[in-house]
Amino acid sequence: MTPRSGQQITLSHGDKVATIATIGAALREHTVAGRDVVVPFAADEIAPAFNGMVLAPWPNRLQDGAYTFAGRTLQVAVSEPARSTALHGLACWERWEVDSVSPSAVTLALELPASPGYPFQLTLTTTYALADDGLTVTTVARNEGPEPLPYGVGFHPWFSPGDAPLDDCTLQLDAATRVTVDDRLLPLGTVPVDGKYDLRSPRSLAGVVLDDAWVDPILDTDGRSWCRLSSRDGALTEIWADSEATAWQVCTGDFPGVERSGVAIEPMSCIADAFRTGDRLITLEPGDMHALSWGMRLR
Repeated sequence: MTPRSGQQITLSHGDKVATIATIGAALREHTVAGRDVVVPFAADEIAPAFNGMVLAPWPNRLQDGAYTFAGRTLQVAVSEPARSTALHGLACWERWEVDSVSPSAVTLALELPASPGYPFQLTLTTTYALADDGLTVTTVARNEGPEPLPYGVGFHPWFSPGDAPLDDCTLQLDAATRVTVDDRLLPLGTVPVDGKYDLRSPRSLAGVVLDDAWVDPILDTDGRSWCRLSSRDGALTEIWADSEATAWQVCTGDFPGVERSGVAIEPMSCIADAFRTGDRLITLEPGDMHALSWGMRLR
């Protein structure tokens, strides 16, 4: 029987190994020279806390699962009852198909089923590719239907601190603005980073609790923003995203089932509730495509 997380595809390149699971096109494991880059989960386990999954057609939370688009009021299922939100889209629990595979790369494809709450014809592909400079992930969306559709995408890897506690790590993030939220973790506005939220220089995670988003990413000359996790074992995990990632979410996992075993560092095309607010929301016209690339390396 197929494992709960779906078909397993293992890639390798030199000392780098990654295993992709077809449910949610999830990055289930990734090691470099035997050291975990991400927090792994078992093949026959349902991905805990959306571990490694592709989040589309919206990342993060959608208030009450309700939104209006092109004059229509639409309702998707509330999947986070405690906060009455629809969390992390629809693609994460779908079984993606293997489109192509090689020893070091795989492309998974999904034709997202149209539904009453999202009655659009969206196709997605996600490619994982290992190379000398690390793991690169590219998701491409295409509107296959006759009408515009709303779209956003994000990714949910949990990065490993190695053998030491997360409190022994430092975190650095290239972003200048923090998103403020209410008690349901829905956006209220933005403010310049300060205090524990100013991660432009490395900051200790000792005792720091985060489940927050940052915008206004600071791009390098290649058009990328970066997040860097430094661990006690001397490993430096560098996560990058291209300019289509207009936001980053960081979560230290201070809840049952995770208990600070890693830190979620999530590149996103938009922040929470974009289907309602329109903030950084992408509208794909018929035939339009959108691509976002991001990746990671261990040094």
